[in-house]
Amino acid sequence: MDSEGLEVFLTAVRKGSLSAAAKHLKLTPMSTTRRLVALEEELGVRLIHRTSRRLALTPEGEAFLPFAAELVNTQEAARAALSPEEGGATGLLRVTAPVTLGRKRILPIIPGLLEENPRLRIELDLNDAMVDIVASGVDLAIRIAPLKDSGLIARRLVDNPKLIYAAPAYLERHAAPRTIDDLEHHECLTWTNFTHWQFVVDGKDRSVRVSGRFSSSSVDGFLSACVEGLGLAQLSAWDAQDEVAKGKLVSVPIDGASPRDLAIWAVFPSRRQVLPKLRIFLNRFQRSLV
Repeated sequence: MDSEGLEVFLTAVRKGSLSAAAKHLKLTPMSTTRRLVALEEELGVRLIHRTSRRLALTPEGEAFLPFAAELVNTQEAARAALSPEEGGATGLLRVTAPVTLGRKRILPIIPGLLEENPRLRIELDLNDAMVDIVASGVDLAIRIAPLKDSGLIARRLVDNPKLIYAAPAYLERHAAPRTIDDLEHHECLTWTNFTHWQFVVDGKDRSVRVSGRFSSSSVDGFLSACVEGLGLAQLSAWDAQDEVAKGKLVSVPIDGASPRDLAIWAVFPSRRQVLPKLRIFLNRFQRSLV
């Protein structure tokens, strides 16, 4: 099966149109359309309904999408196996990750990865939403939550301890909470539409209602608000590491309770062979978290 047609199909789905796919792949619009038509003729089905402005997958396209991604990766794995002397990571690696984790722990490792692997390209989507990695053609998702019912494959990378943090200015105005019951008297900075913080008390999970006048759809939002002294925030240790080192935040221990930890996970679309680009990226990323 023609790899060029597969790449056009996958890119068009990710980018939302054939014109965007042509621009991304540095092809003419006519060449892009011809490659997609050739693939559809080879398969004997129409994969995409398209107009000048948008496209939508046909039922056959929906069914074929994960197989197309698998075929492209299998071809890449075969090339790597036949040319081991090239070494390193090659091809395009598509990664999605939460905004703050990506900004603080992934972006800093990108320059070194690209310098050491001249044939590697990286496309990083920083997004706090749960991206559909199959439909979007993502190779790897970094997530801070356990998988629920899913056909995806997850690998636990590292523990993700959490603490409560506050700015010194906030604690000058408000006595630090000592117990989880004290939290009701404090401004607690949370995700938008979240009303509870999760703790472990005497080995058991406990949900504690909290409230505050500021919330955010991103960790970056309430991390920044916490630094500005707007309230307490429950953050991963790496979230606040830089701010603690600079004296902008301090941890606030709670007697008899600790925030519930959520590990950091690598999530893959399927049990495909782990390509060199994935292995090299994950090894570097894990070292950055230690």
